[in-house]
Amino acid sequence: YQNAALFSSMTLAENVMLPLEEYTELSPAEARQVASLKLGLVGLAGFEDYLHAQISGGMRKRAGLARAMALDPEILFFDEPSAGLSPALQDEVFIRCHKINQAGVSIVMVEQNASRCLQICHRGYVLDQGTNAYSDTGRNLLHDPKVIELYLGTLARVD
Repeated sequence: YQNAALFSSMTLAENVMLPLEEYTELSPAEARQVASLKLGLVGLAGFEDYLHAQISGGMRKRAGLARAMALDPEILFFDEPSAGLSPALQDEVFIRCHKINQAGVSIVMVEQNASRCLQICHRGYVLDQGTNAYSDTGRNLLHDPKVIELYLGTLARVD
């Protein structure tokens, strides 16, 4: 989604409140409280009344994450959550994902930043040409010579 699929005419809190209003019986005040909590969890406390045009790209991604977490899902799916971000913001996204996972939410992530992703994942799958090449714990994959060769080979093909 463009702009983390945030509605441009709504504040961050209103964007996060949308699924709560649609799928729960919470009062507007309760929904606002949950929205503030979720925004706080992704480091956006105090930004509840900002519009998406008033925040950075990294903040938009985090606001989208807060909305995805609004209904307390058991599983979150990510497609390239660090794409287009500076290295520092990429690290922040991975740290947030790791903390969310530690809180009991399962995360399925497709990510090209293999080394960073494998540092935080419990189980990783490294694909080559669309086939499941390797599967193991993230840390084991990081140190697997065949995976390293595959990853370095991919970098060489890109260059």
